[in-house]
Amino acid sequence: MEKARTSRFAESERTKPRVAPFNRHTREYEAWFTKNRYAYLSELRAIGLLVPRAGVSVEIGIGSGRFAKPLGINIGIEPSSAMRNIAHKKSIDLIDGVAESLPIASSRLDTALVVTSICFVVDLDASLHEAYRVLKPTGRLIVGFVDRESFLGRVYERRKHGNVFYSVANFYSTEELLRRLKTAGFRKFESKQTVFHDLHKIRNIEAIKNGYGEGAFVVVAASKN
Repeated sequence: MEKARTSRFAESERTKPRVAPFNRHTREYEAWFTKNRYAYLSELRAIGLLVPRAGVSVEIGIGSGRFAKPLGINIGIEPSSAMRNIAHKKSIDLIDGVAESLPIASSRLDTALVVTSICFVVDLDASLHEAYRVLKPTGRLIVGFVDRESFLGRVYERRKHGNVFYSVANFYSTEELLRRLKTAGFRKFESKQTVFHDLHKIRNIEAIKNGYGEGAFVVVAASKN
């Protein structure tokens, strides 16, 4: 892993408000996973069906490590110092950086995982191109996110200005993400979906279905070659 000097882009990014909410509202961030335990476990299970347990894996935008750690991923990229402090307690190797300028050598990773953080990047296309760059020829990018066109995505979009996190987010539909992935050079797509009910109504781990268009949470796996 190349712990290269932080790029000029990364230095400026840390001053932007998309990082600030995660530095200021760590309790609210962590509380979501407790309050919505079964939605979280459903998302984790869906991601786990596509994330391999072998090879060199990194989560980009690892947050507090809620997904990486149970999935066996022990390296994370994270620009929020508060999130890094929490993830560090879980024995995760943290690297200060942003998705648009990854401090990782080219063709190094077998798997790159991104969970919801595509909503908070400044430049999605640059982030996807960077993920493509750092993956090995046989590598895969796994993206988990709330589909903007889903029932939950529409709620988040409608109420985003009153939410400390989503007020600075950009939501994407699965179709749009797939188009952007293709433009970045990815191919051989596979997708899973889960979370079919309002979060406050979920009392058990939700079903996992192939494809997208029904569930609010979608996981897309894309191959470099």
